[in-house]
Amino acid sequence: MLYGKKNYFIMGLSVLLIILGFILMSGGRSVDGITYNPEIFSARRIVVAPIVCLSGFFLMIYAILVNPDKKEKK
Repeated sequence: MLYGKKNYFIMGLSVLLIILGFILMSGGRSVDGITYNPEIFSARRIVVAPIVCLSGFFLMIYAILVNPDKKEKK
């Protein structure tokens, strides 16, 4: 394997974090397409969700760059 089990586990966790961030960003649309819905600017969508997505991306970078354990190479 190119990476160790630890690396693949961290990669899977980071993908889940990225998906969760995009789910948190969704919603807040207007019902009829004309009216304004202020829910689009909620703190969950403009603060929490981008932080969750970015943490997922940084965790993926960490999972790619970290060396696998020497025990797993045997």
